[in-house]
Amino acid sequence: MTKKNKIVLAVALVLVVLISVAVFLLPPTIHHENLKEVMKDGVLHDSNKISVFGVLVNPSIISAYCVTFALILFALIVRVFFIPKFKMNPGRFQLFLEEVVSIFSPMTRENHIDKFKFAPAYIFTVGVYIFSSTIFELFGFQATTTHGTSISLPAPLSDINGAIAMGVGTFLFILLGGIVHRGIKGGLKGLKEFSLPISMSFRLFGALLSGALVTELVYYYISLSFVLPVIVAVLFTLIHALVQAYVLTMLASLFYGEVTE
Repeated sequence: MTKKNKIVLAVALVLVVLISVAVFLLPPTIHHENLKEVMKDGVLHDSNKISVFGVLVNPSIISAYCVTFALILFALIVRVFFIPKFKMNPGRFQLFLEEVVSIFSPMTRENHIDKFKFAPAYIFTVGVYIFSSTIFELFGFQATTTHGTSISLPAPLSDINGAIAMGVGTFLFILLGGIVHRGIKGGLKGLKEFSLPISMSFRLFGALLSGALVTELVYYYISLSFVLPVIVAVLFTLIHALVQAYVLTMLASLFYGEVTE
């Protein structure tokens, strides 16, 4: 073992010892809410609301507007300043954008919807929004509730309303696609999938909420609130962001291809 590795190992052992000592020596944490109330508020956001111009809103609404504004601003900057300068031999940023687009391209080709201009754009937008809105909670942006307490803004889709809006919006996208490209037959075929928005909404909501609740549970107990929350939050958030973005875009592509075939 080299000298550098020995130093790194010694520092790691010291940190482990210090964290273990802190767990046992620190006084018990005084919570203003019991665990049941914390978990319930994580689902319904009944108590921790934010006042916006005198209107009480869920924190997830603020998160949704922040993510939407950031994505629109980023898209405008890329369209105005970068896309006109794209070359046949791509640079790093151009290569990065092409790689992101190539993630969703196979879905549209396999389901034969790449010939429709709006469908691939919607699939790409939904995938990027789900991934970005899930990653958003890792930044830990703070907001003040009506009770004067500070909370971290949650992922927009961890709110059941946001998940339902995404599911219903995707269903309408599939239904309108069937009507536009196949007329009444496409519309009737799309209506057969009336359970689609329910399944999409609860699949998305359940997956994202499970990560949020596990992280909340880890933070609640002081004996678990050192180092472990960082690992849990990052792992759960990244896994959910990737899996849910892929699953919903894949299902949307598949059903859109069925109603327009």
